[in-house]
Amino acid sequence: MDIKKVLVADAVDSACVELLRKYNIEVDCKYKLTEEQLSEEIKAYDALIVRSDTKVTPKVIQAGQRLKVIGRAGAGVDNIDVTAATNRKVVVLNTPGGNAISACELTCALITNLARNVVPASVSLKAGKWDRKLYAGHELYGKTLAIIGLGRIGKEVALRMQAWGMKTIGYDPIVSAEEAKEFNVEYLSYEQIWPKADYITVHTPLIPATRNLINAKVLNSCKNNVKIINVARGGIINESDLLDALKSGKCGGAGIDVYEQEPPTNEVTLQLIAHEKVVATPHLGASTSEAQVRVAVEVSEQLLALTGKCKEYTSTNGVLNRNVLNDSN
Repeated sequence: MDIKKVLVADAVDSACVELLRKYNIEVDCKYKLTEEQLSEEIKAYDALIVRSDTKVTPKVIQAGQRLKVIGRAGAGVDNIDVTAATNRKVVVLNTPGGNAISACELTCALITNLARNVVPASVSLKAGKWDRKLYAGHELYGKTLAIIGLGRIGKEVALRMQAWGMKTIGYDPIVSAEEAKEFNVEYLSYEQIWPKADYITVHTPLIPATRNLINAKVLNSCKNNVKIINVARGGIINESDLLDALKSGKCGGAGIDVYEQEPPTNEVTLQLIAHEKVVATPHLGASTSEAQVRVAVEVSEQLLALTGKCKEYTSTNGVLNRNVLNDSN
């Protein structure tokens, strides 16, 4: 694939640009472009690199007369119209492993925070109170953690929380029971999982099958005081249903890093964030210095692999519409 010019439309670590330029690929960085501006700019480029801010719409893709590749320095591609890209024979790729450890560690931090009421206890103490009894928590040892999505992040979460003595159960439609058993996760159906779980964490993409996966029906099937964690994608958990479960006491707490709308202005989301039993963070799953370097390097390595001119980089494991890539070879 002939890639001579790359447009970087969102701020990525400089390692991305440096690696591409090392192999004589021209790179321009132009941030915060409107759809109109990006549609005009993209005409001169063979590849586009984005993170979360830039929306790659059908209009942008159609305007990319030379466009061959869209790369996202991150795990999801919610901001890229993959169908429109596929129809235009444009390869779409992401960096699925780049932020796995960072997202995993934030998940584990939210679980432990919920168990010991770290955030509200800290706020209370800073306000001059001494509420030891009010913020008594519970041990994670012996509790059951349900992991929905047993890919890179889900597996890493399982291994770490097993070290705390948690029992891990889970489900993933593309991971077998035998594969899950290799990292000590008991593979169960959704119907079997919900009543067993003390904690539920989701690590799936946001697709039609996972939208509102955790809803009122599911929450009513769970144990009383179940804890919910989402460091994956807003929309996997129905925010209104979760808020109702928190208010009723059915749900004992939630750790939420992602929202249906970001930044959130919806009243339900704002109430959820403000709820006393919620530990809320502003989409920090991949916000570590290590992850930012990793995804930046990984997206540039895949672009170089697509050129076929670099023996050092050959992996294109992040390509989502591989049929387009196969057709171009």
